[in-house]
Amino acid sequence: MKLILAIVNNDDSALASSALTEAGFVVTKLSTTGGFLMVGNTTLLIGTDDDGVAKVTEILKKYCNTRKQVSSPTASFGAGLKHMSLQEEVKVGGATIFVLEVAHMEKI
Repeated sequence: MKLILAIVNNDDSALASSALTEAGFVVTKLSTTGGFLMVGNTTLLIGTDDDGVAKVTEILKKYCNTRKQVSSPTASFGAGLKHMSLQEEVKVGGATIFVLEVAHMEKI
C-alpha cells in the first residue's frame, strides 16, 4: 500500500483530482501554501496499492502543466520587500510527488 502526496498548482487541482477520482482513486485535497513564491497550492493525498502508483503519476503528468508566471524574486521574504525588487519570470505548475510506504491502513 502506498500514500502519494502530490503538491499541485491550484489552477490544476480540480481537473487532476476529478481525473483521479474518475480513475477509481480516493483523493483528499488540502489547501497549502508554498514557501518560495508564497502562493496557494493544493496537496493531494492519494491512497493506492503498489500497482496504482504509475497510473496516478500518469494522470498527474497529464493534468498538472508547467507554465511561466511573473513574480518578485523576494516573494518568500514577505510583502514588505516586494516593492523594492524587479519582477522576473518563473516556472510554476507541474506536480511534486512523494510516494510513501504505508505499513497499515484501516477504514472504520
